[in-house]
Amino acid sequence: MKSSRLVFSRSMLVLGLVFLYVPILSMIVFSFNYSRLVTVWDAARSPTLRWYGELLHNGQILGAAWLSLRVAFISATCAVVLGTLAGMALARFGPFRGRTLLAGMTAAPLVMPEVITGLSLLLLFVALEHLIGWPHGAGPVTITLAHITFCMAYVTVVVQSRLTGFDESLEEAAMDLGARPLTVFLRVTLPLILPAIASGWLLSFTLSWDDLVITQFVAGPGSSTLPMVIFSKVRLGVTPDVNALATIMVLVVAIGIVASTVWMRRREQRRERDLQLAAASNQ
Repeated sequence: MKSSRLVFSRSMLVLGLVFLYVPILSMIVFSFNYSRLVTVWDAARSPTLRWYGELLHNGQILGAAWLSLRVAFISATCAVVLGTLAGMALARFGPFRGRTLLAGMTAAPLVMPEVITGLSLLLLFVALEHLIGWPHGAGPVTITLAHITFCMAYVTVVVQSRLTGFDESLEEAAMDLGARPLTVFLRVTLPLILPAIASGWLLSFTLSWDDLVITQFVAGPGSSTLPMVIFSKVRLGVTPDVNALATIMVLVVAIGIVASTVWMRRREQRRERDLQLAAASNQ
């Protein structure tokens, strides 16, 4: 009975992995196809790097990629700062006036449809431009502000969940030894919640880089991000340079995930080793 369940579980796991990754692998393979037809493999002249070369000379895609990188980096950084502050307020300050409102506002972008979020942000930016003259039309500034708005919610949830199980006795011990609150935060709290902050930053960067629906509402002429350019190309038919671009994005994301996983694992191992040494010294 157990063996049959094990075989069934492994079979479902294999089918799930095949369903998820075979389309990605086929896209990577066809990015090396010489033919312009993405569904026809030219065996005589393939594999080739033709479409990667054309991609590197495509000014539209390169400009959109650079804009997406700038927007994602700024949005993730600002969202980490604001989300960390909001997460600490919700996890540490207990009941206070406006806590329910703050929790609802930070959780709203998580459950609200992106169409509603994009439309509301567009109306907000238009109203601000009429009232105070800023922002001056739709463009990179409005895209960045919109991305900060919904990325901050994810950082808040990650940081708050990390602080919920945080051992406050470490902070109390540091304060008993004479450390000031700012020193306690920088030397004790921040290093311990740094993996959550890093995870929030990576999540925010990925969400900002990948966003399409909200960006279409708040982007103006000449400020098309990479997902917008890819979507416009796919609507007219998938071309091999889009496969090459998607392959490069998959490679970059895979490298980022591996690097962050290794870094967080080594940091956790160092932390466990320090705790073991501290416990051994106290015995």
